Amino acid sequence: MTTTPISPRRRGAVIALRVASWSLRLSPRGLVSGAALIAAGIAVSLAALSTGEFTVPVPDIVDALLGQGTPAAELIVGRLRAPRVVTGLLVGAAFGLSGAIFQSLTRNPLGSPDFIGFTAGAATGGILTVVLGGTAWQVAGGSLLGCVACAAVVYALAFRSGVQAHRLILVGIGVSALLTSADWYLLTRANINDAATAGAWLTGSLSGRGWEHALPVAAVVALLLPVCALLSRPLRMMEMGDDSARAVGIRVEPVRAAAVAAGVLLCGVATAAAGPVVFVAMAAPQLARRITGSPGVTMVSSALTGAVLLVAADLAAQRLLAPAQLPVGIMTAAIGGTYLVFLLRKERR
Repeated sequence: MTTTPISPRRRGAVIALRVASWSLRLSPRGLVSGAALIAAGIAVSLAALSTGEFTVPVPDIVDALLGQGTPAAELIVGRLRAPRVVTGLLVGAAFGLSGAIFQSLTRNPLGSPDFIGFTAGAATGGILTVVLGGTAWQVAGGSLLGCVACAAVVYALAFRSGVQAHRLILVGIGVSALLTSADWYLLTRANINDAATAGAWLTGSLSGRGWEHALPVAAVVALLLPVCALLSRPLRMMEMGDDSARAVGIRVEPVRAAAVAAGVLLCGVATAAAGPVVFVAMAAPQLARRITGSPGVTMVSSALTGAVLLVAADLAAQRLLAPAQLPVGIMTAAIGGTYLVFLLRKERR
Protein backbone atom coordinates (compact mmCIF):
# COMPACT_ATOMS: atom_id res chain seq x y z
CA MET A 1 0.00 0.00 0.00
CA THR A 2 1.53 3.31 -1.09
CA THR A 3 1.14 6.58 0.71
CA THR A 4 0.90 9.86 -1.14
CA PRO A 5 1.72 13.25 0.38
CA ILE A 6 -1.08 15.24 1.89
CA SER A 7 -2.33 17.82 -0.55
CA PRO A 8 -4.94 20.32 0.61
CA ARG A 9 -7.42 21.44 -2.02
CA ARG A 10 -9.92 24.19 -1.51
CA ARG A 11 -13.39 23.31 -2.81
CA GLY A 12 -15.87 26.03 -2.11
CA ALA A 13 -16.38 26.13 1.63
CA VAL A 14 -14.34 23.03 2.52
CA ILE A 15 -10.74 21.84 2.38
CA ALA A 16 -10.21 18.26 1.15
CA LEU A 17 -7.24 16.30 2.52
CA ARG A 18 -6.28 12.97 0.96
CA VAL A 19 -3.81 10.35 2.17
CA ALA A 20 -3.89 7.22 -0.03
CA SER A 21 -7.46 5.85 0.28
CA TRP A 22 -8.34 8.09 3.24
CA SER A 23 -9.99 11.46 2.74
CA LEU A 24 -11.01 14.21 5.13
CA ARG A 25 -13.08 17.27 4.38
CA LEU A 26 -12.58 20.24 6.69
CA SER A 27 -14.42 23.53 6.90
CA PRO A 28 -12.22 26.63 7.26
CA ARG A 29 -14.73 28.05 9.73
CA GLY A 30 -14.62 24.78 11.65
CA LEU A 31 -10.82 24.92 11.84
CA VAL A 32 -10.87 28.52 13.05
CA SER A 33 -13.64 27.74 15.55
CA GLY A 34 -11.73 24.72 16.85
CA ALA A 35 -8.59 26.80 17.33
CA ALA A 36 -10.64 29.48 19.10
CA LEU A 37 -12.19 26.87 21.43
CA ILE A 38 -8.75 25.47 22.26
CA ALA A 39 -7.48 29.00 22.99
CA ALA A 40 -10.53 29.66 25.17
CA GLY A 41 -9.94 26.40 27.05
CA ILE A 42 -6.30 27.35 27.70
CA ALA A 43 -7.30 30.85 28.84
CA VAL A 44 -10.00 29.60 31.22
CA SER A 45 -7.68 26.90 32.59
CA LEU A 46 -4.91 29.45 33.26
CA ALA A 47 -7.43 31.71 34.99
CA ALA A 48 -8.56 28.83 37.20
CA LEU A 49 -4.96 27.88 38.01
CA SER A 50 -3.76 31.39 38.77
CA THR A 51 -6.63 33.00 40.68
CA GLY A 52 -8.05 32.21 44.08
CA GLU A 53 -7.16 32.84 47.69
CA PHE A 54 -3.49 32.66 46.67
CA THR A 55 -2.64 34.23 43.29
CA VAL A 56 -0.04 32.40 41.21
CA PRO A 57 1.44 34.24 38.20
CA VAL A 58 1.34 32.43 34.86
CA PRO A 59 5.17 31.95 34.63
CA ASP A 60 5.10 30.31 38.08
CA ILE A 61 2.27 28.04 36.88
CA VAL A 62 4.43 26.82 33.99
CA ASP A 63 7.40 26.25 36.31
CA ALA A 64 5.21 24.37 38.80
CA LEU A 65 3.77 22.11 36.11
CA LEU A 66 7.31 21.36 34.90
CA GLY A 67 8.42 20.55 38.46
CA GLN A 68 10.70 23.57 38.67
CA GLY A 69 8.55 25.91 40.76
CA THR A 70 8.65 26.87 44.40
CA PRO A 71 7.23 24.36 46.92
CA ALA A 72 4.22 26.61 47.54
CA ALA A 73 3.46 26.94 43.81
CA GLU A 74 3.85 23.20 43.23
CA LEU A 75 1.48 22.47 46.12
CA ILE A 76 -1.18 24.96 45.03
CA VAL A 77 -0.96 24.28 41.30
CA GLY A 78 0.21 20.68 40.99
CA ARG A 79 -1.74 19.09 43.84
CA LEU A 80 -4.79 21.30 44.40
CA ARG A 81 -5.80 23.25 41.29
CA ALA A 82 -4.42 21.34 38.29
CA PRO A 83 -6.23 18.03 39.05
CA ARG A 84 -9.51 19.92 39.43
CA VAL A 85 -9.04 21.80 36.15
CA VAL A 86 -7.97 18.71 34.19
CA THR A 87 -10.87 16.70 35.61
CA GLY A 88 -13.24 19.50 34.60
CA LEU A 89 -11.87 19.59 31.06
CA LEU A 90 -12.14 15.84 30.64
CA VAL A 91 -15.59 15.54 32.25
CA GLY A 92 -16.88 18.41 30.11
CA ALA A 93 -15.45 16.79 26.98
CA ALA A 94 -17.05 13.45 27.88
CA PHE A 95 -20.45 15.05 28.49
CA GLY A 96 -20.13 17.05 25.25
CA LEU A 97 -19.34 13.92 23.23
CA SER A 98 -22.16 11.97 24.87
CA GLY A 99 -24.64 14.74 24.18
CA ALA A 100 -23.48 15.00 20.55
CA ILE A 101 -24.03 11.28 20.03
CA PHE A 102 -27.54 11.20 21.45
CA GLN A 103 -28.65 14.44 19.81
CA SER A 104 -27.47 13.06 16.48
CA LEU A 105 -29.26 9.76 17.10
CA THR A 106 -32.53 11.40 18.11
CA ARG A 107 -32.25 14.39 15.75
CA ASN A 108 -33.45 16.51 18.66
CA PRO A 109 -31.64 19.11 20.82
CA LEU A 110 -33.35 17.61 23.88
CA GLY A 111 -31.95 14.16 23.08
CA SER A 112 -29.23 14.33 25.72
CA PRO A 113 -28.42 11.98 28.63
CA ASP A 114 -30.10 14.46 30.98
CA PHE A 115 -33.49 13.90 29.35
CA ILE A 116 -33.16 10.33 28.10
CA GLY A 117 -32.57 9.16 31.65
CA PHE A 118 -28.99 7.91 31.59
CA THR A 119 -27.75 10.60 33.97
CA ALA A 120 -30.64 9.71 36.29
CA GLY A 121 -29.56 6.06 36.20
CA ALA A 122 -26.02 7.04 37.13
CA ALA A 123 -27.37 9.21 39.95
CA THR A 124 -29.49 6.38 41.32
CA GLY A 125 -26.56 3.99 41.25
CA GLY A 126 -24.38 6.49 43.10
CA ILE A 127 -27.03 7.28 45.74
CA LEU A 128 -27.70 3.59 46.35
CA THR A 129 -23.99 2.99 46.91
CA VAL A 130 -23.76 5.97 49.29
CA VAL A 131 -26.75 4.72 51.29
CA LEU A 132 -25.16 1.28 51.54
CA GLY A 133 -22.01 2.85 52.98
CA GLY A 134 -19.74 2.54 49.94
CA THR A 135 -16.38 4.21 49.55
CA ALA A 136 -15.68 6.93 46.98
CA TRP A 137 -14.49 4.38 44.42
CA GLN A 138 -17.53 2.19 45.07
CA VAL A 139 -19.80 5.21 44.55
CA ALA A 140 -18.09 5.85 41.21
CA GLY A 141 -18.51 2.21 40.23
CA GLY A 142 -22.15 2.21 41.31
CA SER A 143 -22.76 5.32 39.25
CA LEU A 144 -21.24 3.74 36.14
CA LEU A 145 -23.20 0.51 36.62
CA GLY A 146 -26.40 2.48 37.18
CA CYS A 147 -25.89 4.38 33.93
CA VAL A 148 -25.24 1.18 31.96
CA ALA A 149 -28.22 -0.62 33.53
CA CYS A 150 -30.55 2.32 32.84
CA ALA A 151 -29.35 2.49 29.23
CA ALA A 152 -30.01 -1.23 28.77
CA VAL A 153 -33.55 -0.87 30.14
CA VAL A 154 -34.34 2.21 28.03
CA TYR A 155 -32.94 0.63 24.86
CA ALA A 156 -34.87 -2.61 25.46
CA LEU A 157 -38.16 -0.78 26.11
CA ALA A 158 -37.67 1.50 23.10
CA PHE A 159 -36.76 -1.32 20.72
CA ARG A 160 -39.55 -2.36 18.40
CA SER A 161 -38.35 -3.37 14.94
CA GLY A 162 -35.52 -0.95 15.58
CA VAL A 163 -35.24 2.10 17.82
CA GLN A 164 -37.06 5.25 16.77
CA ALA A 165 -35.87 8.62 18.03
CA HIS A 166 -39.18 9.77 19.51
CA ARG A 167 -39.71 6.44 21.27
CA LEU A 168 -36.22 6.57 22.80
CA ILE A 169 -36.84 10.07 24.18
CA LEU A 170 -40.30 9.26 25.56
CA VAL A 171 -39.16 6.02 27.22
CA GLY A 172 -36.11 7.81 28.60
CA ILE A 173 -38.20 10.61 30.11
CA GLY A 174 -40.48 8.06 31.76
CA VAL A 175 -37.60 6.02 33.18
CA SER A 176 -35.90 9.22 34.37
CA ALA A 177 -39.03 10.23 36.29
CA LEU A 178 -39.20 6.82 37.96
CA LEU A 179 -35.54 6.94 38.91
CA THR A 180 -35.89 10.45 40.31
CA SER A 181 -38.69 9.19 42.56
CA ALA A 182 -36.45 6.32 43.64
CA ASP A 183 -33.66 8.80 44.45
CA TRP A 184 -35.89 10.80 46.76
CA TYR A 185 -37.18 7.63 48.41
CA LEU A 186 -33.61 6.49 49.10
CA LEU A 187 -32.74 9.89 50.54
CA THR A 188 -35.73 9.83 52.90
CA ARG A 189 -34.84 6.34 54.13
CA ALA A 190 -31.11 7.07 54.64
CA ASN A 191 -29.61 8.41 57.84
CA ILE A 192 -28.87 12.13 57.98
CA ASN A 193 -25.13 11.79 57.24
CA ASP A 194 -25.61 9.55 54.22
CA ALA A 195 -28.44 11.76 52.97
CA ALA A 196 -26.22 14.86 53.22
CA THR A 197 -23.39 13.08 51.37
CA ALA A 198 -25.72 11.83 48.65
CA GLY A 199 -27.37 15.24 48.31
CA ALA A 200 -24.00 16.92 47.84
CA TRP A 201 -22.97 14.31 45.26
CA LEU A 202 -26.27 14.74 43.39
CA THR A 203 -25.51 18.43 42.82
CA GLY A 204 -22.37 17.68 40.83
CA SER A 205 -19.05 19.11 41.94
CA LEU A 206 -15.34 19.21 41.09
CA SER A 207 -14.34 20.02 44.66
CA GLY A 208 -11.60 17.76 46.02
CA ARG A 209 -10.97 16.06 42.70
CA GLY A 210 -7.48 14.63 42.25
CA TRP A 211 -5.49 12.87 39.58
CA GLU A 212 -7.15 9.59 40.54
CA HIS A 213 -10.43 11.06 39.25
CA ALA A 214 -8.94 12.52 36.07
CA LEU A 215 -7.02 9.46 34.83
CA PRO A 216 -10.01 7.10 34.31
CA VAL A 217 -11.92 9.80 32.43
CA ALA A 218 -8.83 10.53 30.31
CA ALA A 219 -8.49 6.85 29.41
CA VAL A 220 -12.14 6.51 28.38
CA VAL A 221 -12.14 9.75 26.36
CA ALA A 222 -8.89 8.79 24.61
CA LEU A 223 -10.33 5.37 23.77
CA LEU A 224 -13.75 6.51 22.59
CA LEU A 225 -12.86 9.73 20.76
CA PRO A 226 -11.56 7.80 17.69
CA VAL A 227 -14.67 5.60 17.88
CA CYS A 228 -16.89 8.69 17.85
CA ALA A 229 -14.91 10.05 14.89
CA LEU A 230 -15.54 6.82 12.97
CA LEU A 231 -19.24 6.91 13.86
CA SER A 232 -19.71 10.56 12.92
CA ARG A 233 -20.24 9.96 9.18
CA PRO A 234 -22.78 7.09 9.60
CA LEU A 235 -24.60 9.12 12.24
CA ARG A 236 -24.72 12.12 9.90
CA MET A 237 -26.29 9.92 7.22
CA MET A 238 -28.77 8.51 9.75
CA GLU A 239 -29.91 12.04 10.58
CA MET A 240 -31.64 12.01 7.17
CA GLY A 241 -33.65 8.94 8.19
CA ASP A 242 -33.02 5.22 8.53
CA ASP A 243 -34.25 4.42 5.02
CA SER A 244 -31.92 6.99 3.45
CA ALA A 245 -29.02 5.66 5.49
CA ARG A 246 -29.72 2.07 4.46
CA ALA A 247 -29.88 3.18 0.84
CA VAL A 248 -26.23 4.28 0.96
CA GLY A 249 -25.09 1.10 2.71
CA ILE A 250 -25.22 2.12 6.40
CA ARG A 251 -25.98 -0.75 8.78
CA VAL A 252 -28.37 1.25 10.92
CA GLU A 253 -28.94 -0.91 14.00
CA PRO A 254 -25.29 -1.93 14.59
CA VAL A 255 -24.22 1.71 14.20
CA ARG A 256 -26.98 2.85 16.56
CA ALA A 257 -26.05 0.21 19.15
CA ALA A 258 -22.36 1.14 18.98
CA ALA A 259 -23.19 4.85 19.30
CA VAL A 260 -25.45 4.24 22.30
CA ALA A 261 -22.74 2.13 23.98
CA ALA A 262 -20.12 4.85 23.44
CA GLY A 263 -22.44 7.61 24.65
CA VAL A 264 -23.45 5.66 27.74
CA LEU A 265 -19.84 4.91 28.70
CA LEU A 266 -18.87 8.57 28.28
CA CYS A 267 -21.84 9.75 30.35
CA GLY A 268 -21.27 7.09 33.00
CA VAL A 269 -17.58 7.74 33.56
CA ALA A 270 -18.13 11.52 33.59
CA THR A 271 -20.88 11.18 36.19
CA ALA A 272 -18.74 8.79 38.22
CA ALA A 273 -15.94 11.41 38.33
CA ALA A 274 -17.92 14.58 39.05
CA GLY A 275 -21.48 13.57 39.86
CA PRO A 276 -24.54 14.21 37.66
CA VAL A 277 -23.55 17.64 36.32
CA VAL A 278 -26.65 18.66 34.37
CA PHE A 279 -27.21 20.44 31.06
CA VAL A 280 -23.61 20.29 29.78
CA ALA A 281 -24.47 17.37 27.51
CA MET A 282 -27.48 19.27 26.19
CA ALA A 283 -25.97 22.71 25.69
CA ALA A 284 -22.44 21.89 24.47
CA PRO A 285 -23.36 20.26 21.11
CA GLN A 286 -25.84 23.01 20.25
CA LEU A 287 -23.40 25.78 21.14
CA ALA A 288 -20.69 24.01 19.12
CA ARG A 289 -23.03 23.75 16.16
CA ARG A 290 -23.68 27.50 16.22
CA ILE A 291 -20.00 28.35 16.72
CA THR A 292 -18.79 26.19 13.84
CA GLY A 293 -21.75 26.88 11.55
CA SER A 294 -22.18 23.15 10.98
CA PRO A 295 -25.57 21.92 9.68
CA GLY A 296 -25.40 18.98 12.07
CA VAL A 297 -23.87 17.92 15.37
CA THR A 298 -20.06 17.65 15.32
CA MET A 299 -18.06 15.47 17.71
CA VAL A 300 -14.74 17.24 18.24
CA SER A 301 -16.20 20.73 18.54
CA SER A 302 -18.84 19.40 20.97
CA ALA A 303 -16.10 17.90 23.15
CA LEU A 304 -14.11 21.16 23.11
CA THR A 305 -17.20 23.24 23.89
CA GLY A 306 -18.17 20.94 26.75
CA ALA A 307 -14.68 21.20 28.24
CA VAL A 308 -14.62 25.00 28.05
CA LEU A 309 -18.20 25.30 29.34
CA LEU A 310 -17.65 23.13 32.42
CA VAL A 311 -14.34 24.71 33.47
CA ALA A 312 -15.73 28.21 32.92
CA ALA A 313 -18.82 27.33 34.98
CA ASP A 314 -16.64 25.90 37.76
CA LEU A 315 -14.46 29.04 37.73
CA ALA A 316 -17.54 31.24 38.00
CA ALA A 317 -18.94 29.06 40.80
CA GLN A 318 -15.68 29.47 42.75
CA ARG A 319 -15.09 33.18 42.21
CA LEU A 320 -18.48 34.91 42.00
CA LEU A 321 -19.34 34.39 45.67
CA ALA A 322 -15.80 34.14 47.04
CA PRO A 323 -14.82 33.10 49.64
CA ALA A 324 -17.93 30.90 49.51
CA GLN A 325 -17.97 28.35 46.66
CA LEU A 326 -20.91 26.85 44.80
CA PRO A 327 -20.93 23.35 43.32
CA VAL A 328 -20.45 23.50 39.58
CA GLY A 329 -23.75 21.66 39.05
CA ILE A 330 -25.68 24.69 40.32
CA MET A 331 -23.95 26.95 37.80
CA THR A 332 -24.45 24.58 34.86
CA ALA A 333 -28.11 24.19 35.83
CA ALA A 334 -28.53 27.97 35.68
CA ILE A 335 -26.75 28.16 32.32
CA GLY A 336 -28.59 25.17 30.90
CA GLY A 337 -31.98 26.35 32.12
CA THR A 338 -31.43 29.72 30.47
CA TYR A 339 -30.38 28.03 27.24
CA LEU A 340 -33.42 25.72 27.36
CA VAL A 341 -35.72 28.75 27.64
CA PHE A 342 -33.90 30.23 24.64
CA LEU A 343 -34.51 27.06 22.62
CA LEU A 344 -38.18 26.97 23.55
CA ARG A 345 -38.61 30.64 22.68
CA LYS A 346 -36.88 30.13 19.35
CA GLU A 347 -39.09 27.11 18.58
CA ARG A 348 -42.18 29.17 19.40
CA ARG A 349 -41.06 31.82 16.90
